[in-house]
Amino acid sequence: MDLRRLEIFLKVAELGSFSRAADALFLTQPTVSEHVRALEDELGVQLLDRLGRGTTPTKAGTLLLGYARRLLTLSREARQAIEQFQGRVSGELVLGGSTIPGEYVLPALIGAFRGKYPDVSISLRIGASRQVQEWVEQGHVEVGVVGALPASRTLETRQLMADDLVLVVPPEHPWVARKTVTVEDVKREPLILRERGSGSRETLEQALKEVGLELTAFHVVGEIASTQAVKQAVRAGLGLSFVSHRAVEDECRAGLLACVKVSNLNVSRAFHIVTHRDRSRSPLAQAFLAFVESQPTDRSS
Repeated sequence: MDLRRLEIFLKVAELGSFSRAADALFLTQPTVSEHVRALEDELGVQLLDRLGRGTTPTKAGTLLLGYARRLLTLSREARQAIEQFQGRVSGELVLGGSTIPGEYVLPALIGAFRGKYPDVSISLRIGASRQVQEWVEQGHVEVGVVGALPASRTLETRQLMADDLVLVVPPEHPWVARKTVTVEDVKREPLILRERGSGSRETLEQALKEVGLELTAFHVVGEIASTQAVKQAVRAGLGLSFVSHRAVEDECRAGLLACVKVSNLNVSRAFHIVTHRDRSRSPLAQAFLAFVESQPTDRSS
């Protein structure tokens, strides 16, 4: 089977459209259609159902998808291995990051990595911690960085760096003048949470559990699936929130938000590098992991 035809078939199946696949691959739609038709003729089976403007894989197409992904992955790995043998590191690496490491940690690491290996192309997908773990399990990303330890035994983890969640309040809030507050104080205030499945929320729930409390004891006024949106909501006076210190240190330093210590609550965690335990890693993924391990990423605080 021709690898280019497999790549085109895979893109059509993933995007559900010949036209969208053509745009993504910088090809014309007739060219994409011809490649898929040629693959179907070669195999003697229909791979895609054409449903109006969209497409969906047939049972045979679904069967082929898994093999196509593996073959294309092996092809990329072989090319990367040869280039690495020749003293070059190049190719494309897909990373996944949960919100905080994805927005505040990984961009700097990726920039430094590309400074060392300028021929590398890196795609970063950002989602909730559970979503990133699923991407790694399913092979959509090779390396993930998350804020919650995965429960799946198919995933291998190593600690990247520590992180603390701090209580943030608007700059005009009366607590700004106080050195500390208590959990009982927080229970009387409107509280904004991250969405279910986020590492930040799971860390907060675990910290509360350790002092015998649950989120039901608090006056929750909203759940928001974005740290940036949470910060804006706090600034607007919607409520208070527990946010990664790494995500708010600039705003707190500039006086746009205020960080308040909760005396009897320890909301700390670590960011973890996540890889699949049984999948082989590409040479590029190995190079990225080795690079990250060599960086002074403030692992202890």
